Amino acid sequence: MSKKQKIFNIVISFIAIIAVSLGGYFYYQLRILKANPQTVAKEESESLISKISRIYLLPTGEDPTVATVSDPEALKSQSFFDQSEKGDKVLIYTKAGKAILYRPSIDKIIDTAPISNNSKPDNTNTAVDSSTPPAPPVTVTPTTKSPSTTTVKTSTKK
Repeated sequence: MSKKQKIFNIVISFIAIIAVSLGGYFYYQLRILKANPQTVAKEESESLISKISRIYLLPTGEDPTVATVSDPEALKSQSFFDQSEKGDKVLIYTKAGKAILYRPSIDKIIDTAPISNNSKPDNTNTAVDSSTPPAPPVTVTPTTKSPSTTTVKTSTKK
């Protein structure tokens, strides 16, 4: 066996070991996700809240509904989402009456707005995907923008 062929065999073996290791890791992660998706969503939510609490004083005494903006164009008509981008997170604190739009890619709060409960249930899907159980529909009224009302509807996709 020549020296080049020995090196080639070592490199191929190394690549095969890495591929098998990555496959095992991703299979393990998939099993965890399938076993308990609520735990994974809760961990992601807690991580997000921890990041935001470093830069913004969040309300205490309640867990927010966390949603992800999946289609910002569908939300542009709502002034709270004027500057939203795909992947932005929305934290809705119903009891505290506050909504927070956060952009993880730059670790910045984009907008905040006071909210009030809306008594009419509406189960239509929108461009915001909720990673926690959906809260009742909420009306967002930005204080620094025009007096129009903005409705944020959250839904889960299965």
